[in-house]
Amino acid sequence: MLAVEARTRLGSLELDVALAVEAGECLALAGPSGAGKTTVLRVAAGLVRPARGRVEANGATWLDTARGIDLPPERRACGYVFQDYALFPHLTAWQNVAYPLRGLGRRARRERALELLGRLGLADRADARPHELSGGERQRVALARALAREPEVLLLDEPLSALDARTRAGAARELAAVLRESGIPALLVTHDFTEAAQLGDRVGILDRGRVVQLGTPSELAASPRSAFVADFTGAVVLTGTARPAADGLTHVELDGGGTVASTDAGEGQVAVSVYPWDVALEPARAEPRGSALNRLPAEVLSVTTVGNRVRVGLRGPQPLVAEITAASADRLGLRPGAEVVASWKAAATRIVSA
Repeated sequence: MLAVEARTRLGSLELDVALAVEAGECLALAGPSGAGKTTVLRVAAGLVRPARGRVEANGATWLDTARGIDLPPERRACGYVFQDYALFPHLTAWQNVAYPLRGLGRRARRERALELLGRLGLADRADARPHELSGGERQRVALARALAREPEVLLLDEPLSALDARTRAGAARELAAVLRESGIPALLVTHDFTEAAQLGDRVGILDRGRVVQLGTPSELAASPRSAFVADFTGAVVLTGTARPAADGLTHVELDGGGTVASTDAGEGQVAVSVYPWDVALEPARAEPRGSALNRLPAEVLSVTTVGNRVRVGLRGPQPLVAEITAASADRLGLRPGAEVVASWKAAATRIVSA
């Protein structure tokens, strides 16, 4: 198990975190730039010493500021995958992987490197140099190098950010499989919730140096505790004033006009969240269809195709986004300036603190 506690000030950031990662688990820390994500990794690796903190891995103490313990990075049994992979450009793939194994003979180093590259599907690229490799291949070489010393902990800093959008999905699947197979605690940081949900067994949302919510990806998406978490996980966030209504519902009068209903309880100033894929669109003058209680008139601002889905930006009482199928978008003839009605169910509307 990996346990990290750190309290320190870095410029205007006041970092205060306490995390535990079980063997075989990947904990993904997600948050915006400047939230302190990479600093947590660097504390674990011994690259940053916090004012107060503790790092333990499998019963060994790597850092305990109260007891004056602070092992240098080279004595911490962790593998670190840097954001840009930090491969040596003049070395081949196998030589990059073998680099941390300088205590072994050349033959043993090469055998270990080739074994790891083979496990990651790169046996035929062992003699290629980094500039000859694709982004996904460079990522796997960096991962193989991190695993070469059989670390007790794996640390990954934005492992997919250097990849283009085309490569990222496949690389994410491969990385997730390697993390599951490794059987060691993995701590990963990313600014992308989708990436965190793909790779992490649990996700911690970090904001201004503090973990504001921790849970499985589905728990965070279904029950965000704040407007910040809802927005970060991809929900549309609307603000307004809540009051109890009939049938156990809560009505929220939106700032700017309009009212929406929620099955959550709430009163006073609140935020409500709804995910774009829960929002349906209808022509402005069509008869209401289905059981959705929430209906807001809106104007189409943008229509963006994302794979087989279409994201529609809307101007209503507050900005809104719908995500519908390409077939639905074609049927509706959506274009900027078109008038529509956005509808969704009360059960899909979460009430969170503003």
